[in-house]
Amino acid sequence: MGKLYGLIGHPIAHSMSPMMHNGEFKELGLSHHYQAFDLSPEQLEDGVEAMKMLDIQGFNVTIPHKVAIIPLLDEVEQEALDIGAVNTVYKQDGKYIGTNTDGKGYLLSLLTLLQENDLENKKVLVIGAGGAARAVAVSIARAGVLSLSLANRTLEKAENLSSVCNSYTSANAITLQEAEAELHHFDVVINTTSIGMSPHLDRMPLSVERLNEGTVVSDLIYNPLETKWLKLSKQKGAVTDNGISMFVEQGALAFEKWTGITPDRQRMRNAVLKELGGYSC
Repeated sequence: MGKLYGLIGHPIAHSMSPMMHNGEFKELGLSHHYQAFDLSPEQLEDGVEAMKMLDIQGFNVTIPHKVAIIPLLDEVEQEALDIGAVNTVYKQDGKYIGTNTDGKGYLLSLLTLLQENDLENKKVLVIGAGGAARAVAVSIARAGVLSLSLANRTLEKAENLSSVCNSYTSANAITLQEAEAELHHFDVVINTTSIGMSPHLDRMPLSVERLNEGTVVSDLIYNPLETKWLKLSKQKGAVTDNGISMFVEQGALAFEKWTGITPDRQRMRNAVLKELGGYSC
């Protein structure tokens, strides 16, 4: 008999995670099932107890529960505590343990874009200071970079995040105006905000006027598949990537945590792209 896995969040109907995970279970000949559970904030505590009663072996956590779930778990890994959010829960020795595969997933996707994976020699700029920024920035800082700059509309939030990252690397907070002026100094530029997401297709997080050729420019958005910001960056000679890589990698890491099996990442990516209308078998 197969095992049950899941996803909790609110709203949840738009999620592609069930399609991605159930598709991979089927391809691997596993009788497991991944189910989405729509839980309002008021239902979260009872929902976690219900997950235990159903003997769910692991589950993903999405908005708005990534922070609120922390005190409801038996243990939380240090990186997730640094990020301040949990997106994956796995069962070990009867305990529900929280981790965060968002940052690790992003890091793996970023390394594929860098020549010789030389992250330690890179000057990185992260735009934003919300939940996604925390996952990306903390994981990059823990992996080791030459320097990490955090730019946000509210400088105080960037300063708070930089104080966490400073435990692992040289990090500082700058304004968006400073980021634009100094854009040519960075080797990697990452947008973690929703600026440019459909339907606001004409908006951009920063001007790319001072962007150097060969810079890696990454946008966590994947609707549209190529934002205006990525398109203009590519025209400037940048190496670009959208948010699908991170989505697939974080899902694959959760899959491995739950099952001990390494899924076919390209197959998972193709499934997501097909669902988004960017790929056909």
